Amino acid sequence: MTTIFTACLGTETNSFSPMPTGIGLYESTMLIRNGDYDASAFALPLTVWSKNARALGWKVVAGTAAFAMPAGNTTRSVYESLRDEIVGQLKAALPVNMVLLNLHGAMIADGYPDAEGDFLAHVREIVGPDVFIGAELDLHCHLTALKVSSADALMIYKEYPHVDIAARAEDLFSIAERSLAGKIRPVMAIHDCHMLGVYPTTAEPMRTFVDRMSALEGSEGILSVSLAHGFPWGDTPEIGTRVLIVADGKVQGASAKAASLAESLGREVWSLRNQITPRFLSIDEAAARVLSHKASMPLVLADTADNPGLGSAGDATFLIRQFLERNIGGFAVSPFWDPVATEIAFGAGTGATLDMRIGGKLGPASGTPLDLRVVVKGLAEGKHQLFGDAVAPLGRMAWLRVASTVGKEAVDIIINDYRTQGFSPECFSAVGLDPADKRALVVKSTQHFYARFASVAAEVLYVDAPGTGSMDMAALTLKNVTRPLWPRVADPHAEKSAESD
Repeated sequence: MTTIFTACLGTETNSFSPMPTGIGLYESTMLIRNGDYDASAFALPLTVWSKNARALGWKVVAGTAAFAMPAGNTTRSVYESLRDEIVGQLKAALPVNMVLLNLHGAMIADGYPDAEGDFLAHVREIVGPDVFIGAELDLHCHLTALKVSSADALMIYKEYPHVDIAARAEDLFSIAERSLAGKIRPVMAIHDCHMLGVYPTTAEPMRTFVDRMSALEGSEGILSVSLAHGFPWGDTPEIGTRVLIVADGKVQGASAKAASLAESLGREVWSLRNQITPRFLSIDEAAARVLSHKASMPLVLADTADNPGLGSAGDATFLIRQFLERNIGGFAVSPFWDPVATEIAFGAGTGATLDMRIGGKLGPASGTPLDLRVVVKGLAEGKHQLFGDAVAPLGRMAWLRVASTVGKEAVDIIINDYRTQGFSPECFSAVGLDPADKRALVVKSTQHFYARFASVAAEVLYVDAPGTGSMDMAALTLKNVTRPLWPRVADPHAEKSAESD
């Protein structure tokens, strides 16, 4: 009988985050040891692979599924413990015909700058050179040489926001199944674009580029085309944007075609660098836009630097403070992480008016706390928001209204005790606030909100307030990165050529 082993291990490490990633963060996000996966995005690939394998009559051995909400480095002991736990499960399951892993690709642990590469290398050592190893990666991965050399095929999300997690899991399973049947022999080629950036795939010209990547698949031996955007806030040597091509080594000339295509697409990405990077407004510019906004639908503003999805705390006060000091009303903020204030609000109850200190608790990157008199307008717990085909918990939520504001100019802050970014309007409506009633909605997110907020927004604006996830790529203090990368240098390709000369 064909036996496949599945597991998940990953997180997205922000080297500037004040919060270390310990076992508690894995436990509160996803730590499943019995294969009974939930409906979260982190478990989607495992669910797809198990369903497909069982439909073929294969045996599925489900290893531990561990994923942590983005924060700082995973502690060494936690990483090694989870890695060794899964490796031990794999040893016990031998012999296996296939290993499929859901990773993130941007995990850094103390002593392991490429933790998931190290994990893949351990898996390869256990199963040997002839067993197929496939892994699905977030497009914000670090596409390292160790990952590529340790796996037979890597599959990367194409979309940002990540609405294609299940689809990419299906693609990887198809490659794995055909490889196991001897119909194909995957080989991989990569090209380094020498870039740092954030590239939403909802806007042109990135939208057309992604569609063309898909169109290139399935002919001339090309099995998969991906762009690893990279994660700019991870201080690790192999950071940056790279193209990945998976080709069928059984097709004559496919390996050369893969290398050539990777370079060609990589050069195209480089040529589009200024167009695919969104414009980020300053707080002053954002304030002016909100003040002048008259349309019936709200503006949606992304507080990009305080996105928990890239490792920020989610409690930064910079944007709210500026709006309040300028007497800008009619806006709401969600989700705003403050478990202490949430506990106080639940203790006070709906309808209570109280003085409260909100946010600004995780250090300089969070700003200074807001001391406000608020009315508790609503409380909710056990609520979720939608994220693609998955659901994401919101924890306990408290809808606070700044007491000095009323009517259409009311200022509302929705705090919660579960650190997460905003994915959909449920992060407002779950506690009773109608987002359509506001002049502006401020979302603690970078891009994942877009898929479900775009249809309710007069316009989507990206704001570069201060925070752990600063969008000023040229100013990031990456101490372990020595390669020339744009925009840290104007033309890294020229510097690279000079170095080789």
